[in-house]
Amino acid sequence: MRFVNSGHYTDAGSFDVSPASVEAALQAHLERLGKRFLAPGQTLNIDILDIDLAGYQQPLRFGPNNVRIVRGVTPPRIELRYVLSEKGRRKRSGQETLTDINYQINPSARFSSDRYVYEKALLDDWFRRAFATGRHGF
Repeated sequence: MRFVNSGHYTDAGSFDVSPASVEAALQAHLERLGKRFLAPGQTLNIDILDIDLAGYQQPLRFGPNNVRIVRGVTPPRIELRYVLSEKGRRKRSGQETLTDINYQINPSARFSSDRYVYEKALLDDWFRRAFATGRHGF
């Protein structure tokens, strides 16, 4: 997995977290998904091209921190490119922009305290749709 030109992402690293924190969380999540859904002998290479976290940053009038405001018009968005190989041979590749305008009604994200719950839900849905044919796990 590579984070391509991450210094120019839409807003990964805002909301009082470092870009490295966002990258580490999403990389660990994708690695778990790969272990769960990829068949033996399959390799998935992913380039993350852009990250736009759910919500927007609202500066507070008093105090040093900003607040993350999550509204229906500010869905998460992740742009990525991938190559799926099996036993060293390219099986499938593509580039996608993941987003979900209904992200706030996702039942698994509703009561989570995970800072990147909406972004991880996007990746869950994409992974299940693209790579989990015939495999169980969610």
